[in-house]
Amino acid sequence: MPTDQNAQSGPQHLQSGSVSRHKGIRALVWIVVLLVFAAAFFLILRKSNSTPSPATARRGFGGPVTTTTAVAKKGDIGFYLDSIGTVTPVYTASITSQVNGIVIAVHYREGQLVHKGDPLIDIDPRPYQATLAQAQGTLERDQNVLGQAKMDLERYRDAWARKAIPKQTLDDQEKLVLQSEGTVKLDQGIVQYDQVQLDYCHITAPIDGKVGLRLVDPGNVVQSSGNLTLLVITQIQPITVIFTIAEDNLGQVQPRLRKNARLTVDAFDRASTKKIGIGTLMTLDNQIDTTTGTVKARASFANKDAALFPNQFVNIRLLVDTIRDATLIPAAAIQHNGKTAFVFVVQNDVVHNRTIQTGVTDDGITQVTGVNPGEEVATSSFDKLQENSKIAVSKTPLPVPANNPGSSSP
Repeated sequence: MPTDQNAQSGPQHLQSGSVSRHKGIRALVWIVVLLVFAAAFFLILRKSNSTPSPATARRGFGGPVTTTTAVAKKGDIGFYLDSIGTVTPVYTASITSQVNGIVIAVHYREGQLVHKGDPLIDIDPRPYQATLAQAQGTLERDQNVLGQAKMDLERYRDAWARKAIPKQTLDDQEKLVLQSEGTVKLDQGIVQYDQVQLDYCHITAPIDGKVGLRLVDPGNVVQSSGNLTLLVITQIQPITVIFTIAEDNLGQVQPRLRKNARLTVDAFDRASTKKIGIGTLMTLDNQIDTTTGTVKARASFANKDAALFPNQFVNIRLLVDTIRDATLIPAAAIQHNGKTAFVFVVQNDVVHNRTIQTGVTDDGITQVTGVNPGEEVATSSFDKLQENSKIAVSKTPLPVPANNPGSSSP
């Protein structure tokens, strides 16, 4: 019996020893993990202690922040509306033939600037000269017939006064005179028509402008019933630009137009880097385009240097108003925290955070309220600046990317 009890207790003893070993290994693993976390925490704490705190930096232990500054100034700034436009001539004349005939001469050169009345094209006038001569001959004959009828009428009146002829003879002669007068008027109309047809053989410039490429040559046959365009003249000076204005901005533009204000319009090239013309706003269209929510506007440009070309794409800046005696600072000095705008004002080499209200922005300069003219504001190193940070003004201004130039509503 004792032997059997020892045989039964053996496996139980081995099982309990295995469980004890597993518990020891698990405890050892947890100890190692805790040591690793403790070492990492120690390293982080040591690193944070070696970096000066903002308060320490403000006390001067971290050194001043190098930055560039600008001085707020009082001045004028324009409120602009930006748009895109198309150069559109005031007049474009597509000239076609009004008579049938052969082109005998072309007097213009391609691209030539012509003036109103300059000869352009001649069509063979001989058939129309002959027709005009016939009409003139008929007119002369009927005028003489009328003259003879009037002479007879005077004779009949004298005879009627002496009771030498019946009244019917006098009345008939009066009607013959009226008939002759009608015939003469008809002949005069034919002569005038034939004269107009002859004049159509000599085509002249109806407007001042620039001639396009040549479309006909001497020897070509042209007809009045055809659709052949002989040449196109486009007015270059002055010229206009058609652009659009958002309907939300009509309330700013229309009152100025009603007061007959001359609103300046600047035209820039496709890249908006070069100004190619200065003009004035002429008028607005009479309705809003419901698909785009815009209204068309037309501006006139003298275009003395011919820099604006018909159908050219241009960028337009419309000067709606000029704000006088505004406080102006560089747009690069303005920072934003959500919808709140602020700047770092420099006082005794220490910056202070100040909330401002922004207005119009033009060419990197912004109108603000909350800053006084003459105060100095920081324009760089914003990632290192905070309230009461000490600064050192850089003698060589650091390159600061300007805000996107353009216009904004006040």
